[in-house]
Amino acid sequence: MASIKIAGTVNDSVVDGEGYRFTIFTQGCPHNCIGCHNPQTHDFDGGHVEDTEDILGIILDNPLLQGVTFSGGEPFCQPVPLADLARKIHQHGLDVWCYTGYTIEHLLKGTPQQVELLKELDVLVDGPYQEWKRDISLSFRGSSNQRVIDVQETLKRNEVVLYDV
Repeated sequence: MASIKIAGTVNDSVVDGEGYRFTIFTQGCPHNCIGCHNPQTHDFDGGHVEDTEDILGIILDNPLLQGVTFSGGEPFCQPVPLADLARKIHQHGLDVWCYTGYTIEHLLKGTPQQVELLKELDVLVDGPYQEWKRDISLSFRGSSNQRVIDVQETLKRNEVVLYDV
C-alpha cells in the first residue's frame, strides 16, 4: 500500500493518450512552464493524498478503459508509488502513458527510482510545454518540442523511438 499526492483524476479522458483513459494529475511540479494548462498542480503543498490501491480499484471498476495516464504536475517527482501502480495496472492488461516536463534523455540519467518508473511506461510524452511552440494540430501534446515516445522500443534499441500517433 502506497500513497501519492494528487491534484485530481479524470475517469474517461480521450485527450491524454489513445482510447478511453483514466488520468491521474499528480501534485507538484518544478518546471512552471509558461502557459501550462494545469498551473494548480505546481504547488508541492497543494492537492491531497490518495492511496494507490484505492485509485487502482477505481480504475478497475471502469471496463471501458484502454489505459491510465500519469500527468501533472510532474509524475517523476513521485516515481516510487507511480512505478508500483503502473506494474499493477499492467497486470490487468491496461497500458500506461505519462506526461513529463523532462526529456527521456534526462530521465535515463535520473535517480534509480525515476528510471524504474520509466521502465514501467508504455508511452512517454516528454519535454516541457513551450507556449511559443504551441500547435493544436499535434496529437496528444501541446507544443512541437514535445515527443510521443514508445518507451519499451526505446529501451530495447537504446535510441529514441517515436510512438506512431
